[in-house]
Amino acid sequence: MIRFGEWMPDQPPLNNNGVTVATNVIPAANGYRSFPSFVPFSNAADDRIRGILAAKDNDATVSLFAGDSGKLYKFDQATSNLSDVSKAGTPAYTLAGADRWRFVQFGEKVIATGGVGEAPQVYDLGSASAFSDLTGSPPKANYCAVVRDQIWFADIDDGTGRVPNKVHWSGLNDETSWTIGTDQSDSQVIPDAGAITGISGGERAVILMERAIAVAYYVGSPLIYEINRVETSRGCPYPNSVTSVGGMTFFLSQDGFYAFDGTKSIPIGAEKVDKFFFKDFDDAHTDRMSAAVDPSNQIVAWSYVSNSAPDDVPDKILVYNYALGRWSILEVQADLIAPLFTPAYTLDALDNLAASLDALPALLDSALYKGGTFFFGGSFDNKIYGFTGSVLAGTIETAEYPLTPNRHTIVTRTVPYFVDGSVTMQVGSRDRQDDTNTYDTGSSLTDEGFCQHRVQGRFHRARMNISGDWTFAQGLDMEGRTIGRR
Repeated sequence: MIRFGEWMPDQPPLNNNGVTVATNVIPAANGYRSFPSFVPFSNAADDRIRGILAAKDNDATVSLFAGDSGKLYKFDQATSNLSDVSKAGTPAYTLAGADRWRFVQFGEKVIATGGVGEAPQVYDLGSASAFSDLTGSPPKANYCAVVRDQIWFADIDDGTGRVPNKVHWSGLNDETSWTIGTDQSDSQVIPDAGAITGISGGERAVILMERAIAVAYYVGSPLIYEINRVETSRGCPYPNSVTSVGGMTFFLSQDGFYAFDGTKSIPIGAEKVDKFFFKDFDDAHTDRMSAAVDPSNQIVAWSYVSNSAPDDVPDKILVYNYALGRWSILEVQADLIAPLFTPAYTLDALDNLAASLDALPALLDSALYKGGTFFFGGSFDNKIYGFTGSVLAGTIETAEYPLTPNRHTIVTRTVPYFVDGSVTMQVGSRDRQDDTNTYDTGSSLTDEGFCQHRVQGRFHRARMNISGDWTFAQGLDMEGRTIGRR
């Protein structure tokens, strides 16, 4: 059996030991799994959604927040509307250009930053009906994170103008304490490394900069945090490529994709997808990139605008399985991708999602309706979306092989190995390495369990097109016979 190995588009197709195409699938240990389609979950906001957060209060009640250029919203499952919970004012906010809403949960409070042009916002999950300006004179900021028991802001405007290489953290357990020297609140400029492009929290702060990566560890008074640049030969020039899970921070550098473990950067795309990505990536729209983790599938995903996009909307999602070190790609339009939780639905409330059971965005037993359950999602067309729809039709293509070395062969049949769904197979062949592959038309399974072909050449590859409610694609067998050649 020819097993479906790693997708490594940076490698030549001949004897690749992997696959040359892995589209609308996600990596598995012995092949590829299916992935659901991207379907609407809410009604529309006024403008393109620029940030999403799912939060839980102490009673495990889920709240889903989103923001566009002029408003902040809270999802109302009773109506599927995005209810305006902005602070007072018209417009309440004026995000523009590459500005994003970035959210963190700090205890019962949701904190939001909308860039250096907007005052940080706060929403009390237990009592608030709208966001309001965060008190205590915090700086305006592009990035935010929770580090230990403090809020961190990065790339800030501290009232004297923007300082893109400066961080400022709050007092201990107090999101309203921002006076330097009080309750261990302080700030720090990190010189000679360019602007801050992202920050991830936890027990330490990982600070991504254009030309370096810094790590801040809590040391107590008088320094509070010791900030060291641990990477000086590599940085992150792509602000929206940063995401983290389990102590690992993932990002895109100028030479490819990396995972940072707190001490060093580990290349994860080298000789696999880096060259493919930079060739496919429309770098005129770096501001539209987004990154997120789907821990239920153990994947990191990067949404981006490709050079083949019909407009400026991100149309592809590069997927990395961080447990296996393997890649795939989704051809899905998404303005933003994000991890989400859902509020619980009653049967009556399902009427707000669709006019009929058949039109629901997911099956009735889906985690989408259970409440408090994780699902992977994002936004598109001014709405919150979820990867909860019908299974995407996948395409997997093997590497190229000479069935008989230095001889022409004719492929007569393929035998696909998959679980559920339906499959058609195509065979591509060519005589020389500088020829274009010619594929036959798709062949369905016969009653005997194989697909019939009649394709001749020196080099062959097989393409599996799998659709329906399929779950797993493992590989195939290819059969043929040597033929003469004058």
